Amino acid sequence: MNLAIQGQLFIVGGATSGFGKAIAEALIIEGAHIIAIARGEDKLLALKASAPHQVEIVVGDLSVPEVLTELIKQVGDKTVHGILVNAGGPPAKTVLETSLEDWDNAYQLILRWKVAITKAFVPKMVQQGYGRMVFIESVSVKQPVENLVLSTSLRVAVVGMVKTLSQEIAKSGVTLNILAPGSHNTPAINRLYHKKVDQTGLSFEEVKASAIQQIPTGALGEAADFAGLALWLLSPMSRFVTGQTITVDGGSVKGIFG
Repeated sequence: MNLAIQGQLFIVGGATSGFGKAIAEALIIEGAHIIAIARGEDKLLALKASAPHQVEIVVGDLSVPEVLTELIKQVGDKTVHGILVNAGGPPAKTVLETSLEDWDNAYQLILRWKVAITKAFVPKMVQQGYGRMVFIESVSVKQPVENLVLSTSLRVAVVGMVKTLSQEIAKSGVTLNILAPGSHNTPAINRLYHKKVDQTGLSFEEVKASAIQQIPTGALGEAADFAGLALWLLSPMSRFVTGQTITVDGGSVKGIFG
């Protein structure tokens, strides 16, 4: 399928690992241009070296306001066609293990910067009559995941913001959608396995095997497969889809509207 994104410009958060890396690489293959953002400069430089005429980089953590300021400066007057809003999550903890400081940090890490980047770029997209924003959140917004109370609570707030804004600007040509991944074969999943190891005394391998057995499809998802759906949502092909939270979880969510 021709996604009609060749030559378009996309901002990609978390571009050197997991979902962000897979999506950045897929965009490059499709002939798109990207501004890749991540904390690790060496990995960003390696990504840029793979396609020097298609990749620009910004080194830093987007939850830090100064990094967003640098991104806005680098974009300048370029037309941004799509943004992948993606970054890491907070520590795995139960409710009673959390401190108020944990909650303050989770607000900064999960919600605040996403509101900031949305407010920075959506008005420009509305003005140009076109834009795509895809937020990578978690399956926990539809079905809570053990030990992820910080992530679940603040990501639900992101869903509320995205859904509301999508309705407010529905006629503008700008769409906003959320992908809610379940267990995938990416580095991020390991923090849940390590937490379960601490709680149960089982080995890492035993915990991982048990978790995989609970996935109806019987296997972890792969970032490259996830990237295909993300690219479609970032393309003109998805013009009639907005305000949706799409679960990608191997059938783990039990609810009818999962």
